[in-house]
Amino acid sequence: MIKRIWILTLFPEMFKPFLECGIAGQAFRGERSDSIKFEMLFVNIRDYSQNKYKSVDDSPFGGGPGMVMRADVLKEALVKGVQEAGGYDSLDNLHVIYAAPRGKVWNNKIAREFGINILGSNEQDVVLIAGRYEGIDERFLSKYVDDFFSIGDYVLTGGEIAIMAMLDSAVRFVPGILGNKLSAADDSFEDGLIESPQYTKPRDFEGMEVPQILLDGHHKKIQEWQHQQKLMMTQKWRPDLLIFK
Repeated sequence: MIKRIWILTLFPEMFKPFLECGIAGQAFRGERSDSIKFEMLFVNIRDYSQNKYKSVDDSPFGGGPGMVMRADVLKEALVKGVQEAGGYDSLDNLHVIYAAPRGKVWNNKIAREFGINILGSNEQDVVLIAGRYEGIDERFLSKYVDDFFSIGDYVLTGGEIAIMAMLDSAVRFVPGILGNKLSAADDSFEDGLIESPQYTKPRDFEGMEVPQILLDGHHKKIQEWQHQQKLMMTQKWRPDLLIFK
């Protein structure tokens, strides 16, 4: 299966190091799995501006600070830059997503669902829109965007970093991407707790020894110890996660 991911952005060059590094880079270059091949394509929104200055924004009606990205420019980028360029019969073949404060707050559960049901699905290709300035004209959002996600209660200067964070955290859950399918199952947040402490060589580091229980080879006792450590780590560093436990 080939899954195309389209990014609408003013700064496609920001994604270059993302695609060059690590597991996520390999995945989105189509190198991690034989069953699913990702193809990431970039549409520079500025290429679809209709004026000689290639501007994509304008001042907001009603006044206020900042500038707003224009609905007509974004529609051209979506229709001509994605639908027509990609050979899609209609926009119904695409799942259009915008990273914005109004969206569902991104967490591990949503990342898993996104990875399995959106990135790992062959039903629709994905379009991710990176906003800039004060945001996007509401008319474009209401007509063309299917889903909104927020990576947290803070403001970025643009949506590119949010998109990279979403893709990086979600692609791990696509079957076949991680070499060890159990890797994600043991990570932080999978059971609502922080991951237990990890140790490797040397056994003695500046007078600090690796806990003896990890050296004894008793797997059941190790699992029990790790679970207790997860509870302790969560209580110490993220007690908010224990509120409902």
